[in-house]
Amino acid sequence: MPASTEWEIVIIDDEQDILDILSLALKDAKYHVSMARDGASGLKICEEKSPQIVITDIRMPIMDGLQVLEALKEKSPEIEVIVVTAFGEIDVAIRALQLDASDFITKPINTKELHLALNRAQERYMARKQLAEYTALLEKEKAETHQELIKTFAFQKNLIESSMDGILACNERGEVATFNKSLEQLLGYSKDEVLHQMSLSQFMTQDDEKSLKSALESEKFGGFNRLNLYETSLLDHSGQKIPVQVSGTKLFDQERTEGFVFFFRDLRQLRKLEHEVANQVRILHQDKMMSLGRLAASVVHEINNPLSGILNYIRLMVRVISRGPIAEERREKFKEYLDVVENEISRCSQIVSNLLTFSRKSPVAFENISVADLIDKCAILSHHKLELQNIKLEIETQSQIPSIEGDFNQLQQCIINLIFNAIDSMPKGGTLTLSGQYDPSEKIVRIIVKDTGHGISEEDLPYIFEPFFTTKEGYGVGLGLSTVYGILERHKGTVNVESRLNRGSTFTLQLPIPNKD
Repeated sequence: MPASTEWEIVIIDDEQDILDILSLALKDAKYHVSMARDGASGLKICEEKSPQIVITDIRMPIMDGLQVLEALKEKSPEIEVIVVTAFGEIDVAIRALQLDASDFITKPINTKELHLALNRAQERYMARKQLAEYTALLEKEKAETHQELIKTFAFQKNLIESSMDGILACNERGEVATFNKSLEQLLGYSKDEVLHQMSLSQFMTQDDEKSLKSALESEKFGGFNRLNLYETSLLDHSGQKIPVQVSGTKLFDQERTEGFVFFFRDLRQLRKLEHEVANQVRILHQDKMMSLGRLAASVVHEINNPLSGILNYIRLMVRVISRGPIAEERREKFKEYLDVVENEISRCSQIVSNLLTFSRKSPVAFENISVADLIDKCAILSHHKLELQNIKLEIETQSQIPSIEGDFNQLQQCIINLIFNAIDSMPKGGTLTLSGQYDPSEKIVRIIVKDTGHGISEEDLPYIFEPFFTTKEGYGVGLGLSTVYGILERHKGTVNVESRLNRGSTFTLQLPIPNKD
């Protein structure tokens, strides 16, 4: 493997801070580093620099990381691509691996994970390079001397055996002629059991073999007589199915089929990640339902009082009507009663409507959002809960704050989570301040949740956004703040915290104003 000084790396990310941090870490490790703020610029730099490795963020405007990955693999399939994802985007990372990404790392980026991913990418790059050199060698004229044939055979054997992918080659009848070490480890067979003793059909079910050959003869997966990133299953020594990704081709000799060669990539880790995605979605929704339960318990009490008042007014009016015609002076009183009933019903309707909106499990839907409206609806949902805890609510929203672009339901969940954390930190009462601010110089909207609670210790502050980290003994699953972090990442925003023990905490959500150019 070349020294790190011989490796050219291109970093693509629309956030300058991320570019600076990654560049500094990689340059310290003696890599050659180039940077780009968007996908198109990154691809242009790749054409100029011909890097071995590209590190690209997934979430970028105009051209996202998956599009960059596809474009790179189409023009320069030998380049290894590491994608950078935010928390809660494992499904996107899985899609990237399916498109032949080398690896993925999550934000905030850990230096150790970064270098592990780079080492794996270097190993894959060198293996592919050796394979390409060997293929080019085979396409040249036949060796002129016996010594050259010996060298070629030794190179072939070393290349095939050192490949991280499982390699299986067979003749036109399906009899196995090549079965490398990676396949031995994957399937649990030894070479002696397989070579010239077994056929391709013994490693697959009839249906899977039929589908594989059909795909090979179509143009759907890389072209006629070729396969690229096709997914199927192999049977191991015990008969268990192992999910694999296959690339392969038919081998010809003067237009006559000589056999097949296949490269198998183990997908079990990928399937495990897919399962973790499903679990993560379930757990995050469970956290939201816990918040909803706490809201609902508070809302039940809040709407009970106006409903009782409405019922009393209606009974009073029924009693008056039952006595006969209503005098003129009583009509004005009736109108006052009806106004009170209308206002109370409207308030109850708004509370229930907000609660239903918050509870709805819906796909991400970005739209223009009024910051004042967002803060007000969160205040309405949590108002009674704050009253029960003897917490004073103050709202300080600047006038004429520009609209932001985002998913209202998700941003509401962020603020509700922060409000609940503030309530938990003020068991004996206090003051909660919700603020909305606009910074025109940076084109950023800030939503601030400030409390006068017991605060967070300096030892705990670095870990509060990690999944399952909690300081609430006996309750809480530690997902609230990690959910806030993940949602803000998807909105191209950030969340910051300032806190001191017994002096309260201030959480600031920063969201960009959409570019209208």
